[in-house]
Amino acid sequence: MSQRRGIHLDQSELLCKKGCGFYGNTAWQGLCSKCWREENQREKQKQIQDDWALAERLQREEEEAYASRQQRAPSQPTITPFSKFEERKTKEKSSKVNTVTKFFSPSTKTPPKKDAAPFDTQSSPSPSSSASRHSSVDSDHATQEFIDFLRPLKSGREIFKQCRAFTESMVYKRDTGADELSECVQDFYQNLSERLHTQFKGSSDHVESVMDQVEKYMMTRLYKEVFCPETTDDEKKDLAIQKRIRTLHWVTIEMLCVPVDEEIPEVSDSVVKAITDVIEMDSKRVPKDKLACITRCSKHIFNAIKVSKKEAASADDFLPTLIYIVLKANPPRLQSNIQYITRFCNPSRLMTGEDGYYFTNLCCAVAFIEKLDGQSLNLSSEEFELYMSGQASPHWPQATAASSCSPGSTALSQVHKGLDLLTGLGERQERVIEKARQLESDLIDWTDEVEHKVQSVIERFPAETQNPTATTASETSAASSAIDSDNVENELLPPPLQPQVFAG
Repeated sequence: MSQRRGIHLDQSELLCKKGCGFYGNTAWQGLCSKCWREENQREKQKQIQDDWALAERLQREEEEAYASRQQRAPSQPTITPFSKFEERKTKEKSSKVNTVTKFFSPSTKTPPKKDAAPFDTQSSPSPSSSASRHSSVDSDHATQEFIDFLRPLKSGREIFKQCRAFTESMVYKRDTGADELSECVQDFYQNLSERLHTQFKGSSDHVESVMDQVEKYMMTRLYKEVFCPETTDDEKKDLAIQKRIRTLHWVTIEMLCVPVDEEIPEVSDSVVKAITDVIEMDSKRVPKDKLACITRCSKHIFNAIKVSKKEAASADDFLPTLIYIVLKANPPRLQSNIQYITRFCNPSRLMTGEDGYYFTNLCCAVAFIEKLDGQSLNLSSEEFELYMSGQASPHWPQATAASSCSPGSTALSQVHKGLDLLTGLGERQERVIEKARQLESDLIDWTDEVEHKVQSVIERFPAETQNPTATTASETSAASSAIDSDNVENELLPPPLQPQVFAG
């Protein structure tokens, strides 16, 4: 492992770069959710200050130009372009501050509801709204589960009203950027969690269970709106990482130094289950459920390492094995799922606990795959390029005398030999095709050359042509004269002698 530092990952590298003790994330530039939000707020405030400074400078220039014009023109009303700019900036700032607080107060624009039960499953947007178009069996089931969970709570009705109002407002923001949508959802999570801790006097475990149900209800209903939105390049990143993993199909366990022996049945089963879990992540809608798939996958990996090594697995063993599992699985929409979890998952779940730890390792594994090179696999750059282009296959290790007796090793060596043979046949086929194309080109050139020579001979020696009518007349007259001469000769010749018959 010391020879290949590219795969080694110290535990301190998983933590936030600010040193707050929480897990970081590559999507947040190595920061945790809390530090990332604070950093964004500082950047926004700095941008606002820069805008104000620019506006003041433009105002001074405009006032100076206007004063110079006043000396040559009659008095006119004073122009104050800065007042409009100041008013617009104030509105933007106040709207961002009050984005979430408005969900906790009754809205004047919302029409009064009829007196109904505390939880009305039908109190959703009208059938003509966009929210009803995206309703499905899953969202209805999630709504009913959320209502059943909140029914025993004293403040359940108020929580449901706030979540429903926020969800309905998010549906109409489909053209908003993904980062802004994420900011709205994270603000709602934070405000609701603080209110549960203070006003509702809930314990930490109780608050976490409520927040899990809130996340499940909201994200099930908003999944089609916020997963891989058109305003992002998530789909492009999915195709890029999928193509990258396909080109790395030749990477072996030995190259990654994965301490897993797949010939052991229990280990092989754990590897298959890990691959299944990471693929199943795409079928889930709730970020918590996607994280659960990653956690189950990681636990199967730890079990495979433990059985193979007959001892507890370490973090240095886990990351290379996770990379190997991702390469073998090639999960669908991998980047979209990672971005979806990062944007809309409950931040406390990503910052702490085993879910956050395993998710951070998955992000590191994907980042390693994107930057993987020959040095990371103890290969030269020439070998790496040959393997990536498919012009060569890695040298498969030969079975030793001790392992050659086992049927599994014999079958594996035969498979390796067959792959090497296929590679050689492919190279021979390419050479045959190249020679066939050369032969075709030579035949075409030879045909053109023959036609050119024939044409030149015809031009040099043109054929002598005669009048066909004259030729026919002369031939006819000659034939007539020949017939007449034969008749004359027949007339001049004496008659043929007749045989005499003598009597007696």
